[in-house]
Amino acid sequence: MSQNRRLFIGVTVLVLMVALVMGVESFRRQQAVSEQSQMPPGMPTAAPGSIPIYLDDQLVGAFTPADLDQLPEASFNDAEQGTLQEGWMLADVLQLYVAEDALLPETEVLVRSKHRGKMATLSWAEIAAPENMVMFDLSGRGTLKLVSLLPQLDARAEWVQDSDEIRITTAK
Repeated sequence: MSQNRRLFIGVTVLVLMVALVMGVESFRRQQAVSEQSQMPPGMPTAAPGSIPIYLDDQLVGAFTPADLDQLPEASFNDAEQGTLQEGWMLADVLQLYVAEDALLPETEVLVRSKHRGKMATLSWAEIAAPENMVMFDLSGRGTLKLVSLLPQLDARAEWVQDSDEIRITTAK
């Protein structure tokens, strides 16, 4: 076999391998786009860095701290150090994304920080009571922390800092 023929076969094999790899990658991208397009129309999505809100395991919305500027601010002095905590009531945040009739007094709301491995589960009755001051405060790093006057959230060690998920479970 001549050297030109071997060179031609080698280049042909290389071109076929490149075409095969590109074809497989194109197919995988089409599959990924197809799976995303199968989401029901109008289904909310969570942007990177936002805090998703799930109602009975269905994503109903997501927000960033900047989205909360439209809400009235609240504040209190924490029981541990007397430091002013300023932010937005959790009840107001949830009512932006969840219909009020879905939030019954026994409805459970879980606020979690996966990064810190912390969470707090509260009833809607506890959250909705203004005297409990269940609210998000902006931390110095720009993330949200869940603070409150409730006994289970009134100390810094109990706060849910770097909150990154909210799950609402209705009574069934």
